[in-house]
Amino acid sequence: VTHQDLDPYIQRIVDGASSPILTGKPITTISLSSGTTQGRPKFVPFNDELMETTLQIFRTSYAFRNREFPVKNGKALQFIYSSKQSRTKGGLFAGTATTNVFRNSQFKKAMKAMQSQCCSPDEVIFGPDFRQSLYCHLLCGLIFREEIQLVSSTFAHSIVHAFRTLEQVWEELCVDIREGILTSRITFPSVRSAMAKLLKPNPELADLIRRKISGLSNWYGLIPELFPNVKYIYGIMTGSMEHYLKKLRHYAGDVPLISADYGSSEGWIGANINPNVPTE
Repeated sequence: VTHQDLDPYIQRIVDGASSPILTGKPITTISLSSGTTQGRPKFVPFNDELMETTLQIFRTSYAFRNREFPVKNGKALQFIYSSKQSRTKGGLFAGTATTNVFRNSQFKKAMKAMQSQCCSPDEVIFGPDFRQSLYCHLLCGLIFREEIQLVSSTFAHSIVHAFRTLEQVWEELCVDIREGILTSRITFPSVRSAMAKLLKPNPELADLIRRKISGLSNWYGLIPELFPNVKYIYGIMTGSMEHYLKKLRHYAGDVPLISADYGSSEGWIGANINPNVPTE
């Protein structure tokens, strides 16, 4: 059975049919695939059962990771972003698979239970502008630098991009921390309000970050220098993401890189139960 075979039934769900068509339990949300297979996004039904499967995959791989690289009650610097959900003709929410996961109320509870709670507020994760959210993720990470236990994102590319951005904006981040005032580049009121609750004048921290960065050689070991208690870096690092491993290892120094679970918009394929195996 292919997606094409099921497409007429999925379209009925998208258009608002509420009777059990493909699943016994109601479809609550529609995931949009990346479109790499057919050149256009596909509609993929998403319900509470698929969300529970997602969390079970997370819990399984976390159990194996935590046995090798135990984390304590700290925070995670997660470069995660949730694009805006739209509505289908039938009134269902539709968005990328990661958006549907991040916006589910069970996600934050699961991350807290796995001691992997994002250091950034929801307003940053769900912010309407990617660049502004990225800047605030970096700022939150620096504010909580001593508590950061792991650095993660969905893909290795996003982590590399984040720290390439830090190379460009670190002095501005230091000014924000020193003065306790968020840069004017962050324009959305909800994001500014959330960050204002975290940001207080801290010249000592700003000076420390400046010294740490000034002491680096070509940015090597940037991550452990800024986040001294980080245990590992986590994200999808296989396939097309292998291209970014050289740069990621440069930033990571001696911090282990662990490849994340293998999945797709349609569902999960496998969990990484061998975190010590090289990502390649």
